[in-house]
Amino acid sequence: MPDLLTPLSCGRMTLPNRVMFAPCTRCRAGVGNTPTELMATYYAQRATAGLLISEATQICPQGAGYPNTPGIHSPEQVAGWRRVTDSVHARGGRIFVQLWHVGRVSHSAYQPGGAAPVSSSAAGKSGEVTLPDFSKAPYPTPRALETDEIPRVMEQYRHAARCAAEAGFDGVELHGANGYLPDQFLRDGVNRRTDRYGGSVENRARFHLEAAQALCDVLGPERVGVRLSPSGTFGDMHDSSPRETFGYLVRELGRRGLAYLHIMEAMEGDLKHGQDKHPEYEPIPVSYFRPMFKGTLITNSGFDYHKATAYLKEGWADAVAFGVMYIANPDLPERFRRLAAGDASVPFNTPDPATFYGGTEKGYTDYPMLAG
Repeated sequence: MPDLLTPLSCGRMTLPNRVMFAPCTRCRAGVGNTPTELMATYYAQRATAGLLISEATQICPQGAGYPNTPGIHSPEQVAGWRRVTDSVHARGGRIFVQLWHVGRVSHSAYQPGGAAPVSSSAAGKSGEVTLPDFSKAPYPTPRALETDEIPRVMEQYRHAARCAAEAGFDGVELHGANGYLPDQFLRDGVNRRTDRYGGSVENRARFHLEAAQALCDVLGPERVGVRLSPSGTFGDMHDSSPRETFGYLVRELGRRGLAYLHIMEAMEGDLKHGQDKHPEYEPIPVSYFRPMFKGTLITNSGFDYHKATAYLKEGWADAVAFGVMYIANPDLPERFRRLAAGDASVPFNTPDPATFYGGTEKGYTDYPMLAG
């Protein structure tokens, strides 16, 4: 049976292990949402992962919704990401960029010309948005994308994929999870459209599938992954029949020969929000989708070494992505290797949540590596 340290075929790559670095927003991009030298150091420190998946990276100015998050649509951003990928490749690593459009999870302060954010429908969300200066404001009501505007968004995905290739990334991951734009089209808790992108499951999944296909058209499916969060409630997300909705999408994605599918399990916040707001809420384990997708399947959310090892042995996933644990332990595969060899005394650094979003090298590139 495979374990976390077993090599894995993924698209056209052979990964040295099954310990993936999950995409983690860190809000440390520079002027013009451009990656910095500090970001290159951060990713290079974690290059022993089977695969690094970058922090969410907006495909266009309209796709931004958080302070100091990187983009991948301008020449300056491409040049900044090239420093990152060169640093990772120099250490023998592999890196995909996660392509992001936040949709309604934004504010006019981020939008070109101060316009309203866009979504599948004019359905707002609760809570407060973090503005570019890290102050807070209520989320505004978004504007529904017109049907004839959607091809322009697909071209933005294609442009971002071309930029990713120019920047030296080994592939891209479509961020189709966590209540962002593709998810806003997919789930009927937000999507109220009556055109070819609304109503039936097939119509609501159309945006997702067209975006994935746009990336495949540019890079080839073997360099494209997709991330989903069928149990996710972030962004007030819900669906009347999530097993049917996500089951259809997973089967359709399975026909495309993707490098991988990245399915998140429920996080603690998902469980609390889902059960508080929707009595019918029930988390969907990744094992439910395993029979529907024959390619490489990655899972994520709250895993440690023992839980991840159990999932691989059961065959529920082929690899596991680690977020907070990997932030604090840049040499995570080596720590797991020592655990697997029977060293129960392997130390793990304690994450510092106060430094997760924004800041300098503190809590970013200063976590210690194992000696020796």
